Amino acid sequence: MRGVLDRIERAGHVPMHALTPAQAKLAYAAGAGVLDIASHRLDRVEDLKIGVRDGAILTARLFAPASEAPLPVLLYFHGGGFTVGSVDTHEPLCRQLAHLAHCAVVSVDYRLAPEWKFPTAVHDACDSLAWLRDSAASLRLDGQRIALGGDSAGGTLAAVTAIAARDAGWPICLQLLFYPGCAGHQDTPSHKTFASGFLLEEAHISYFFNHYLRSPEDRNDWRFAPLDGVDEHGRAPDLEALAPAWIGLAECDPLTDEGIMYADRLRMAGVPVELEIYAGVVHGFIQFGRAIPQALQSHADAARALRRAFG
Repeated sequence: MRGVLDRIERAGHVPMHALTPAQAKLAYAAGAGVLDIASHRLDRVEDLKIGVRDGAILTARLFAPASEAPLPVLLYFHGGGFTVGSVDTHEPLCRQLAHLAHCAVVSVDYRLAPEWKFPTAVHDACDSLAWLRDSAASLRLDGQRIALGGDSAGGTLAAVTAIAARDAGWPICLQLLFYPGCAGHQDTPSHKTFASGFLLEEAHISYFFNHYLRSPEDRNDWRFAPLDGVDEHGRAPDLEALAPAWIGLAECDPLTDEGIMYADRLRMAGVPVELEIYAGVVHGFIQFGRAIPQALQSHADAARALRRAFG
Protein backbone atom coordinates (compact mmCIF):
# COMPACT_ATOMS: atom_id res chain seq x y z
CA MET A 1 0.00 0.00 0.00
CA ARG A 2 2.82 2.38 0.83
CA GLY A 3 4.32 1.70 -2.60
CA VAL A 4 1.05 2.66 -4.28
CA LEU A 5 0.85 5.86 -2.24
CA ASP A 6 4.46 6.71 -3.11
CA ARG A 7 3.76 6.24 -6.83
CA ILE A 8 0.67 8.41 -6.60
CA GLU A 9 2.69 11.14 -4.88
CA ARG A 10 5.48 10.95 -7.48
CA ALA A 11 2.91 11.39 -10.26
CA GLY A 12 2.49 14.95 -9.00
CA HIS A 13 -1.18 15.43 -9.75
CA VAL A 14 -2.85 18.59 -8.48
CA PRO A 15 -4.75 17.70 -5.26
CA MET A 16 -8.47 17.28 -5.87
CA HIS A 17 -9.32 19.91 -3.27
CA ALA A 18 -7.38 22.45 -5.37
CA LEU A 19 -9.54 21.78 -8.44
CA THR A 20 -12.93 23.10 -9.42
CA PRO A 21 -15.71 20.50 -9.06
CA ALA A 22 -15.85 20.11 -12.85
CA GLN A 23 -12.09 19.54 -12.98
CA ALA A 24 -12.31 17.14 -10.03
CA LYS A 25 -14.94 15.05 -11.81
CA LEU A 26 -12.73 14.76 -14.89
CA ALA A 27 -9.61 13.99 -12.86
CA TYR A 28 -11.36 11.29 -10.86
CA ALA A 29 -12.79 9.72 -14.02
CA ALA A 30 -9.37 9.72 -15.67
CA GLY A 31 -7.66 8.03 -12.74
CA ALA A 32 -10.36 5.64 -11.54
CA GLY A 33 -9.33 2.66 -13.65
CA VAL A 34 -5.55 2.91 -13.38
CA LEU A 35 -5.19 0.34 -10.57
CA ASP A 36 -8.57 -1.36 -10.94
CA ILE A 37 -9.12 -4.89 -12.18
CA ALA A 38 -10.06 -5.56 -15.80
CA SER A 39 -13.80 -5.56 -16.39
CA HIS A 40 -15.29 -9.03 -16.25
CA ARG A 41 -17.32 -10.12 -19.27
CA LEU A 42 -21.01 -10.57 -18.48
CA ASP A 43 -23.99 -11.83 -20.43
CA ARG A 44 -26.14 -8.76 -19.76
CA VAL A 45 -25.10 -5.12 -19.64
CA GLU A 46 -27.96 -2.69 -20.16
CA ASP A 47 -28.34 1.06 -19.74
CA LEU A 48 -31.47 2.04 -17.82
CA LYS A 49 -33.49 5.19 -17.10
CA ILE A 50 -34.96 5.91 -13.66
CA GLY A 51 -37.61 8.55 -13.05
CA VAL A 52 -37.41 10.29 -9.66
CA ARG A 53 -39.75 12.45 -7.56
CA ASP A 54 -38.91 15.82 -9.08
CA GLY A 55 -39.35 14.62 -12.66
CA ALA A 56 -35.65 14.15 -13.40
CA ILE A 57 -34.42 11.06 -15.21
CA LEU A 58 -31.36 9.28 -13.80
CA THR A 59 -29.16 6.93 -15.76
CA ALA A 60 -28.24 3.53 -14.37
CA ARG A 61 -26.58 0.37 -15.65
CA LEU A 62 -27.54 -3.25 -15.17
CA PHE A 63 -24.82 -5.91 -14.96
CA ALA A 64 -25.83 -9.56 -14.82
CA PRO A 65 -24.46 -13.03 -15.59
CA ALA A 66 -26.39 -15.51 -17.70
CA SER A 67 -29.37 -16.99 -15.90
CA GLU A 68 -32.60 -18.77 -16.82
CA ALA A 69 -34.31 -17.69 -13.60
CA PRO A 70 -34.82 -14.11 -12.34
CA LEU A 71 -31.69 -13.02 -10.49
CA PRO A 72 -31.46 -11.34 -7.10
CA VAL A 73 -30.14 -7.81 -7.41
CA LEU A 74 -27.75 -5.45 -5.66
CA LEU A 75 -28.70 -1.77 -6.01
CA TYR A 76 -25.31 -0.02 -5.91
CA PHE A 77 -24.35 3.60 -5.21
CA HIS A 78 -20.82 4.65 -6.17
CA GLY A 79 -18.43 6.60 -3.97
CA GLY A 80 -16.90 10.00 -4.60
CA GLY A 81 -17.81 12.34 -1.78
CA PHE A 82 -21.22 13.10 -3.34
CA THR A 83 -19.24 15.22 -5.82
CA VAL A 84 -17.27 12.93 -8.17
CA GLY A 85 -17.63 9.39 -9.51
CA SER A 86 -20.13 7.68 -11.79
CA VAL A 87 -21.43 4.36 -13.02
CA ASP A 88 -18.42 4.30 -15.36
CA THR A 89 -15.79 4.76 -12.62
CA HIS A 90 -17.23 1.83 -10.64
CA GLU A 91 -18.08 -0.47 -13.53
CA PRO A 92 -15.23 -2.97 -12.94
CA LEU A 93 -16.27 -3.36 -9.30
CA CYS A 94 -19.95 -3.84 -10.15
CA ARG A 95 -19.12 -6.37 -12.86
CA GLN A 96 -16.90 -8.26 -10.40
CA LEU A 97 -19.61 -8.40 -7.74
CA ALA A 98 -22.20 -9.57 -10.29
CA HIS A 99 -19.84 -12.32 -11.43
CA LEU A 100 -18.69 -13.50 -8.01
CA ALA A 101 -22.10 -13.34 -6.33
CA HIS A 102 -24.02 -14.57 -9.40
CA CYS A 103 -26.49 -11.75 -9.02
CA ALA A 104 -27.53 -8.69 -10.96
CA VAL A 105 -26.12 -5.29 -10.03
CA VAL A 106 -27.91 -2.06 -10.86
CA SER A 107 -25.50 0.87 -10.50
CA VAL A 108 -27.09 4.33 -10.25
CA ASP A 109 -25.82 7.69 -11.45
CA TYR A 110 -27.42 9.72 -8.67
CA ARG A 111 -27.04 13.48 -9.02
CA LEU A 112 -23.85 15.09 -7.73
CA ALA A 113 -22.79 18.26 -5.95
CA PRO A 114 -22.33 21.15 -6.25
CA GLU A 115 -25.11 21.37 -8.84
CA TRP A 116 -27.27 19.10 -6.69
CA LYS A 117 -26.90 19.57 -2.98
CA PHE A 118 -28.10 17.51 -0.02
CA PRO A 119 -30.60 15.84 0.17
CA THR A 120 -30.96 15.32 -3.60
CA ALA A 121 -28.64 12.30 -3.62
CA VAL A 122 -30.62 10.74 -0.77
CA HIS A 123 -33.90 11.24 -2.63
CA ASP A 124 -32.36 9.78 -5.80
CA ALA A 125 -31.17 6.71 -3.89
CA CYS A 126 -34.55 6.07 -2.25
CA ASP A 127 -36.42 6.70 -5.50
CA SER A 128 -34.08 4.28 -7.29
CA LEU A 129 -35.08 1.55 -4.85
CA ALA A 130 -38.77 2.27 -5.38
CA TRP A 131 -38.23 2.14 -9.14
CA LEU A 132 -36.31 -1.13 -8.91
CA ARG A 133 -39.06 -2.77 -6.87
CA ASP A 134 -41.61 -1.76 -9.51
CA SER A 135 -39.41 -2.66 -12.49
CA ALA A 136 -37.78 -5.87 -11.32
CA ALA A 137 -40.12 -8.28 -13.07
CA SER A 138 -39.81 -6.49 -16.43
CA LEU A 139 -36.01 -6.67 -16.12
CA ARG A 140 -36.12 -10.41 -15.28
CA LEU A 141 -34.94 -9.70 -11.73
CA ASP A 142 -36.22 -11.03 -8.42
CA GLY A 143 -37.86 -8.08 -6.69
CA GLN A 144 -38.14 -10.07 -3.46
CA ARG A 145 -34.36 -10.38 -3.18
CA ILE A 146 -32.84 -6.89 -3.24
CA ALA A 147 -29.65 -5.79 -1.48
CA LEU A 148 -28.36 -2.24 -1.08
CA GLY A 149 -24.68 -1.43 -1.44
CA GLY A 150 -22.17 1.33 -1.90
CA ASP A 151 -18.71 2.59 -1.08
CA SER A 152 -17.82 5.74 0.86
CA ALA A 153 -20.50 8.34 0.07
CA GLY A 154 -22.38 5.57 -1.72
CA GLY A 155 -22.16 3.54 1.47
CA THR A 156 -23.82 6.42 3.29
CA LEU A 157 -26.63 6.42 0.73
CA ALA A 158 -27.06 2.65 1.01
CA ALA A 159 -27.23 2.81 4.82
CA VAL A 160 -29.76 5.65 4.77
CA THR A 161 -31.85 3.95 2.07
CA ALA A 162 -31.93 0.79 4.19
CA ILE A 163 -33.53 2.80 7.00
CA ALA A 164 -36.04 4.35 4.60
CA ALA A 165 -36.83 0.89 3.18
CA ARG A 166 -37.50 -0.47 6.65
CA ASP A 167 -39.83 2.44 7.36
CA ALA A 168 -41.68 1.81 4.06
CA GLY A 169 -42.05 -1.91 4.78
CA TRP A 170 -39.82 -2.91 1.88
CA PRO A 171 -37.76 -6.03 2.65
CA ILE A 172 -34.02 -5.77 2.00
CA CYS A 173 -31.70 -8.79 2.11
CA LEU A 174 -28.43 -7.03 2.97
CA GLN A 175 -26.66 -3.72 3.45
CA LEU A 176 -23.26 -4.04 1.71
CA LEU A 177 -21.20 -1.10 2.96
CA PHE A 178 -17.61 -0.44 1.92
CA TYR A 179 -16.07 2.18 4.27
CA PRO A 180 -19.30 4.19 4.57
CA GLY A 181 -19.41 7.75 5.81
CA CYS A 182 -21.55 7.63 8.96
CA ALA A 183 -20.75 10.63 11.16
CA GLY A 184 -21.60 14.28 10.74
CA HIS A 185 -18.30 15.71 11.98
CA GLN A 186 -14.67 14.81 11.35
CA ASP A 187 -13.80 14.40 15.02
CA THR A 188 -13.01 10.72 15.65
CA PRO A 189 -9.44 9.57 16.42
CA SER A 190 -9.06 7.99 12.96
CA HIS A 191 -9.87 11.34 11.35
CA LYS A 192 -6.89 12.80 13.20
CA THR A 193 -4.53 9.83 12.74
CA PHE A 194 -5.09 9.56 9.00
CA ALA A 195 -5.74 13.22 8.21
CA SER A 196 -2.79 13.46 5.81
CA GLY A 197 -0.75 11.08 3.69
CA PHE A 198 -3.29 8.26 3.36
CA LEU A 199 -4.98 9.20 0.06
CA LEU A 200 -8.29 10.47 1.45
CA GLU A 201 -7.17 13.52 3.40
CA GLU A 202 -9.05 15.89 5.68
CA ALA A 203 -8.82 18.57 3.00
CA HIS A 204 -10.58 16.28 0.52
CA ILE A 205 -13.38 15.42 2.95
CA SER A 206 -14.01 19.08 3.78
CA TYR A 207 -13.92 19.93 0.06
CA PHE A 208 -16.58 17.33 -0.74
CA PHE A 209 -18.82 18.19 2.18
CA ASN A 210 -18.60 21.92 1.56
CA HIS A 211 -19.85 21.35 -1.99
CA TYR A 212 -22.56 18.87 -0.97
CA LEU A 213 -24.13 20.39 2.14
CA ARG A 214 -26.38 23.42 2.08
CA SER A 215 -25.33 24.66 5.52
CA PRO A 216 -23.46 23.44 8.63
CA GLU A 217 -26.81 22.31 10.08
CA ASP A 218 -27.01 19.57 7.43
CA ARG A 219 -24.13 17.78 9.17
CA ASN A 220 -26.55 16.92 11.97
CA ASP A 221 -29.20 15.41 9.69
CA TRP A 222 -29.43 11.60 9.98
CA ARG A 223 -29.75 11.34 6.20
CA PHE A 224 -26.16 12.62 6.01
CA ALA A 225 -24.93 11.12 9.29
CA PRO A 226 -26.82 7.90 10.14
CA LEU A 227 -24.50 7.30 13.13
CA ASP A 228 -25.05 10.52 15.07
CA GLY A 229 -27.53 12.60 13.09
CA VAL A 230 -31.12 13.33 14.07
CA ASP A 231 -34.46 14.01 12.41
CA GLU A 232 -36.47 17.23 12.44
CA HIS A 233 -37.64 16.41 15.95
CA GLY A 234 -34.12 15.91 17.29
CA ARG A 235 -34.42 12.13 17.46
CA ALA A 236 -31.74 9.71 16.30
CA PRO A 237 -32.95 7.13 13.77
CA ASP A 238 -34.15 3.83 15.17
CA LEU A 239 -31.93 1.06 13.74
CA GLU A 240 -34.02 -1.91 14.89
CA ALA A 241 -35.26 -4.42 12.30
CA LEU A 242 -32.90 -3.17 9.58
CA ALA A 243 -31.47 -5.53 6.99
CA PRO A 244 -28.35 -7.44 8.05
CA ALA A 245 -25.13 -5.60 7.26
CA TRP A 246 -21.76 -6.55 5.80
CA ILE A 247 -19.29 -3.72 6.46
CA GLY A 248 -15.80 -3.66 4.95
CA LEU A 249 -13.41 -1.01 6.29
CA ALA A 250 -9.85 0.07 5.51
CA GLU A 251 -7.55 0.21 8.54
CA CYS A 252 -5.74 3.40 7.47
CA ASP A 253 -8.78 5.51 6.68
CA PRO A 254 -10.24 8.60 8.37
CA LEU A 255 -13.67 6.91 8.22
CA THR A 256 -12.69 3.71 10.04
CA ASP A 257 -13.80 4.70 13.54
CA GLU A 258 -17.23 5.84 12.45
CA GLY A 259 -17.68 2.62 10.48
CA ILE A 260 -16.88 0.58 13.58
CA MET A 261 -19.18 2.75 15.69
CA TYR A 262 -22.03 2.31 13.20
CA ALA A 263 -21.51 -1.45 13.24
CA ASP A 264 -21.74 -1.32 17.04
CA ARG A 265 -24.95 0.74 16.92
CA LEU A 266 -26.50 -1.75 14.50
CA ARG A 267 -25.53 -4.66 16.73
CA MET A 268 -26.95 -2.91 19.79
CA ALA A 269 -30.22 -2.61 17.86
CA GLY A 270 -30.21 -6.36 17.18
CA VAL A 271 -29.11 -6.16 13.55
CA PRO A 272 -26.75 -8.96 12.41
CA VAL A 273 -23.43 -7.41 11.35
CA GLU A 274 -20.37 -8.91 9.72
CA LEU A 275 -17.45 -6.49 10.03
CA GLU A 276 -14.18 -6.84 8.12
CA ILE A 277 -11.26 -4.44 8.65
CA TYR A 278 -8.62 -4.87 5.95
CA ALA A 279 -5.20 -4.31 7.47
CA GLY A 280 -2.75 -1.76 6.15
CA VAL A 281 -4.90 -0.34 3.35
CA VAL A 282 -6.42 3.07 2.70
CA HIS A 283 -9.78 4.47 1.68
CA GLY A 284 -10.59 3.51 -1.92
CA PHE A 285 -8.55 0.29 -1.87
CA ILE A 286 -11.37 -1.83 -3.32
CA GLN A 287 -10.56 -0.24 -6.69
CA PHE A 288 -6.85 -1.11 -6.48
CA GLY A 289 -7.17 -4.78 -7.45
CA ARG A 290 -4.17 -4.75 -9.80
CA ALA A 291 -1.87 -3.69 -6.97
CA ILE A 292 -3.43 -4.65 -3.63
CA PRO A 293 -4.41 -8.26 -2.84
CA GLN A 294 -6.77 -7.06 -0.11
CA ALA A 295 -8.94 -5.52 -2.84
CA LEU A 296 -9.56 -8.95 -4.36
CA GLN A 297 -10.16 -10.40 -0.91
CA SER A 298 -12.74 -7.73 -0.16
CA HIS A 299 -14.55 -8.50 -3.42
CA ALA A 300 -14.67 -12.19 -2.51
CA ASP A 301 -15.85 -11.46 1.03
CA ALA A 302 -18.58 -9.11 -0.16
CA ALA A 303 -19.76 -11.56 -2.81
CA ARG A 304 -19.89 -14.34 -0.23
CA ALA A 305 -22.08 -12.14 1.98
CA LEU A 306 -24.37 -11.43 -0.96
CA ARG A 307 -24.72 -15.10 -1.89
CA ARG A 308 -25.53 -15.96 1.70
CA ALA A 309 -28.08 -13.14 2.02
CA PHE A 310 -29.77 -14.08 -1.26
CA GLY A 311 -29.94 -17.72 -0.18
